[in-house]
Amino acid sequence: MSSESAGPHANIAVPSPVSALALGPDNTLCVGSGAQKYYQILSHAKSRLMNLYYAPDDGSVRWYHLPSTKVSRAIKSLGAEISSIAWLTTKKDDPEAVWIACGRNALRFPASSAQKMIMTAADASPSLVLGEDEDDVLNELSISDNGKHLAFSSDSGAVGVVDLSSLAVRRMRSRHNTVCGAVKSIPDRPNELVSGGYDSALLHFDVAQGTILSRVDITAPAPSEGVSLSPPFVLSVSVSASGLLAASTADGRVWLGGGGEKRPDGKKKRARKWDGLKESEGIWLQVADGPVVSVAFTGADAFVTCSLLGIITQYLVSLNAEGSLEAAKNWSAVTSGLEKVNAMAADGPYVVLGGFDTKGKGIVEVWLR
Repeated sequence: MSSESAGPHANIAVPSPVSALALGPDNTLCVGSGAQKYYQILSHAKSRLMNLYYAPDDGSVRWYHLPSTKVSRAIKSLGAEISSIAWLTTKKDDPEAVWIACGRNALRFPASSAQKMIMTAADASPSLVLGEDEDDVLNELSISDNGKHLAFSSDSGAVGVVDLSSLAVRRMRSRHNTVCGAVKSIPDRPNELVSGGYDSALLHFDVAQGTILSRVDITAPAPSEGVSLSPPFVLSVSVSASGLLAASTADGRVWLGGGGEKRPDGKKKRARKWDGLKESEGIWLQVADGPVVSVAFTGADAFVTCSLLGIITQYLVSLNAEGSLEAAKNWSAVTSGLEKVNAMAADGPYVVLGGFDTKGKGIVEVWLR
């Protein structure tokens, strides 16, 4: 993709608003659907949007093998919005299973195409209740590099991990003050997590101890830097294989943290703990006028962002002459059929966006990058 005039490679229609996306091995795409995901964010300013775009939960997941737009498998009637999908792969990057967050539950389904073509909750093994009460909905799942731990975040602000061998659940001792919408395992550091919440905080955890190793409390920019109607809630977090951090916010910004980066020139030695939240080694980027729904690294030195209103932008990361981080826009495009974007996945040649159209129906746009 090289210009703002480029359009999507393919469109996929689904009955309900798309709420989660995940790209797996061999360009396999999982699409989760349910009710509109960002009502809580928008309702602070425009509560009427909750009714205007309401659609009933159907709790479905559909498999596609890109570039084909034909459904190859499906999970139906899980009973609540699909909030997150995480692929579990073998050391050879073969698909083993998908973990799905649905309401309070995390469910594991086989990834093999030799299994049933249409599955239900009865086919999940195991099915774990991770929410602390009926209102504590899960928001994101993330699997550690070594495949041993499943991290989760929830509406109560909790961050936790599941040991995938014993299925033991451990919650971190500290939590966000309100909804924790994002959590990621840190590559090459299976004992460390980073999370982002609607309390405008980024937290870095020691998994074994359950304690906070570092944090950043985000403040709104000064009025002279522009006016935003949204607080700086953290909506999405991504960590590159080299340890770079990107966190997107509801006020249209991305924070790029380079303190934990492993540089190929060997000038930066591996620290005892990841320093990705070191503020002196981070920069702010204003990437949109409204909420930045998702950010995802597509390589060691590139990441893609997408706004709620469908502006997609790729940035290239580099170091200047003084050794400080810089990020420059490489290309930008606008979605063609999405009224609001809820989710994005980026891997291999694809950037995939999901949300709903002007009639409230689910739609997926598949872009080639």
